[in-house]
Order: sequence, then C-alpha cells, then structure tokens
Amino acid sequence: MAVETKNKTFKNYINGSWSESLSGNVQKSINPANYDDVVGYVQMSTKEEVDQAVAAAKEAQKAWRKLAGSERGAYLYKAADILEKRLDEVAEAMTREMGKTLPEAKGETARGVAILRYYAGEGMRKVGDVIPSTDSKALMFTSRVPLGVVGVITPWNFPVAIPIWKMAPALIYGNSVVLKPAQETAVTAAKVIECFEEAGFPAGVVNFVTGSGSVIGPAITDNPDVSGITFTGSNGVGKGIGQAALSRGAKYQLEMGGKNPVIVAADADLDLAVEATISGAFRSTGQKCTATSRVIIEASVYETFKEKLVEKTKEITVGNGLQDGIWMGPSASEGQLNTVLSYIEKGKEEGARLLFGGNRLTGAEYDKGFYVEPTIFDNVTSDMTIAQEEIFGPVIALIQVNSMEDALALANDVQYGLSASIFTTNISNMLSFIEDMEAGLVRINAESAGVELQAPFGGMKQSSSHSREQGEAAKEFFTSIKTVFVK
Repeated sequence: MAVETKNKTFKNYINGSWSESLSGNVQKSINPANYDDVVGYVQMSTKEEVDQAVAAAKEAQKAWRKLAGSERGAYLYKAADILEKRLDEVAEAMTREMGKTLPEAKGETARGVAILRYYAGEGMRKVGDVIPSTDSKALMFTSRVPLGVVGVITPWNFPVAIPIWKMAPALIYGNSVVLKPAQETAVTAAKVIECFEEAGFPAGVVNFVTGSGSVIGPAITDNPDVSGITFTGSNGVGKGIGQAALSRGAKYQLEMGGKNPVIVAADADLDLAVEATISGAFRSTGQKCTATSRVIIEASVYETFKEKLVEKTKEITVGNGLQDGIWMGPSASEGQLNTVLSYIEKGKEEGARLLFGGNRLTGAEYDKGFYVEPTIFDNVTSDMTIAQEEIFGPVIALIQVNSMEDALALANDVQYGLSASIFTTNISNMLSFIEDMEAGLVRINAESAGVELQAPFGGMKQSSSHSREQGEAAKEFFTSIKTVFVK
C-alpha cells in the first residue's frame, strides 16, 4: 500500500532530525504523466542549512570512521532490508515523480537494495597491502583512510540508484555525507533517506538538503569542510563543480554526458540488434546517460535493419508508467520535453529525414503530461547536431557506413566517451571495437545502457573526470592511501 504524500512537505534531514528551511519556501513536485498530480512538496533551502549539515557531518565523522568496517556494514545491511520492505512504495513514488514505468522503477529500487548489500560486504574486505621494506627489521604497509565529509550531488533520472551508489561506498569507507538530490525527484530521494534514518545511522553521518542547484551546489562545493564531491549531471554544471573543488584542493568526481553509439555490422544478428537498440534508446524515455543515441550501420544491412527497427518501434506503448501495458512513460519535466522537441526540429532543419515519431503526444490522457513519441531519424551525417549533442530523450539517429573502419571512426567522432556497443559475430570486429572504441564501457552484442553494480563505471573524454564509480573502483575515490612504516 502506497503512503499518501500529496500534501506532505519533505524536510531537510540534518544531524539526525527532519528540519524546516530558514527560507520557508517550498516547491511542489509534480507527476510528469499528469501535472495535476502533486507528489509532494520539497523545501527551497539556503546556504545556512548546507553549512549546518556539513558541520554535523564533520562532527559525526570523527566517531563513524573509528567503527570497524563490519560495524558500518551492519548499518548498510539494515538500510537495505528497510528499502526492500518499502520497495513498492519507493518505486511508485519514483514513477509518479520521474515518469519511468513502474517495472523500471521497481528494478531500480531493487538495484539500490543490492548496492547497499554489496558495499555492506566491503566492510569485511582488505583496505591495504603489506609491502617489503629494504630494512629487514621494519614493517611497511598501506591503509586506506576516509576523505571526511563527502558532498553528493545527484540527477533526477535515477533518483534511487545514483544516490545510493555514491552514498554506500562513501559510508562504508568511513566518510559522512551530505546529499543534495535533483529537485525534480527530491521526494523519492527523501524516502531513501528515511530508510537510512530507520536503520539507525548515527546522527550527522547522513544528511539531506533540498533546494535550487544554483544555491545548494555552490554551498557544498565551496565549503572548506567538504573534502570530496561526487557529482552526476550535465557537463556545464560538472565542469563548474570541478573548477570550484580544484581551486580549494578538494577531491572531485564527475560523471556527465554521453552520445552513445551502437554499431551494427553486416554479419550481426539483426533481430537482436533491433531489440537492444530499442531498449537502449527508448527505455526510461531515453533519459539515461548510457542511452543509445546513434546507430551506425553497415550499408549492406542498412535498409533491412531500418525496416525492422521502425516496425518494432511502432509497437511501443506510451503513457502513464503506473498503468499496466505501458512500455514508455513521459519526459521527466516540461523543460526536458521542450529540449527534446527542439532537437527534433533541429534534426529536420539540418536535413535529417524523420522516419518515425517526432511529435508531442496530445489528446485524452496525454494532454496533462509531457509525452513525446519515440523518434527515429535517418540520412544523418556525423556533423549534424542530433549526431553530436546529448538529447536525453527518445531520439535516435541512423548513420550508414561502408566499412567497420568507417563505423569506428564515426563512433569516436564526438566529444563524449561513456558507453558503446557493437553487434557482430566476427571476432576481428569485436577485437577492433574493444581496442579502438574510446569509451569507458564497451559491450558486445548487448545494449549500450547496461551497467552492473560490481563493475567500474565511468567515461572517457568529456563524459567524466576520469575516475570510476561502483564496484571496488569506488574505493579509489572515497579513500586516500596512507603508507605506514614501523621500525
């Protein structure tokens, strides 16, 4: 049974208590499938609340870091159990607030549970190495120590998974955290924090502040007591955070945009390639940083692939993600919808041919939502805007090539390098793709959008700050190495 939140204001969580902002201002969070449906209200907080949260986190971290890793892990296990019990409630809030279908929201919430349990186990794994010393009477070893207070700034497209995959490793390695979620999905994020509260985390170890990114973001990045900042979001905002952190010597981690290609070789299983392209491009309404955005196809199979793709795309059902039988929900906000529509117009203006979709859906249940059709362009060249810039919507560009060499060159011909996939049965094609593709995640005969929690995740070029999240790789960011010499 879902918990009614329509008239509820979700407060900040600072030093173990839910508190009102000094501003007294709140913002309603609406359902992008029906803007008359108010999911709840979230506060427009001020720098003062961030300073309070950071001060609480700094004080709490002193004792938190002293706990054994297994003791910290026990708290994460409790949070995982609570989130699992509340899975349906949290997933429904996510669908109402962000728009993705309920099955996708349930899958993401279940992934959050799995991430918590994975990092809870990290509390029992090694944190250093013994290194031989040139002095036979000495012991030399390394240990990993926490950064201190970590600022966590997250986007709206994965309001459960991304905060958790940042917070869980930060916490297990002995840091305290201040989370600033995207305002569009702050109700869902607040429900995640409620799970941490119920798990009994010591006051101040986990803190949560909502508000405008232009206010809360700089308050976190500029605070001298924030030792590390982990961010997922747009390139422009990310670069500003990186510059601010660098200017005062704080550690920073940025995961940003993607323009992810799928290469379809002449020898590919075309049905498999079509299925994966549709899933990678249109699930979550294309609002994933790893979503398929470009499909680069060898000429001999181009027409066949294109026909199969359009026919399968016609089967997609668009609507309110809470309803049975809906495959794709709305854009997450009116602003995001307008961005997608503007890119579709740009594609037409620059000479790409609209094969399918391209319109805002209207009439009946669509009139109060931010719906757009899944959209396919062909006759696309690599210099077109829709082939270069991240759209973050259900729009794909088909590009025809004459060889695998041309396909790889075009796949790399963007500023981003997050994920990429190839469909082929040729081992030479696979090996060339693995070696030459400039992306942090490469997948063979699978969609571009797959990410596994136990594996490192991050991009190349303009897609990231070259650090990696998730898996054991998270340890590299959330800790520093201390070398110890004992005589």
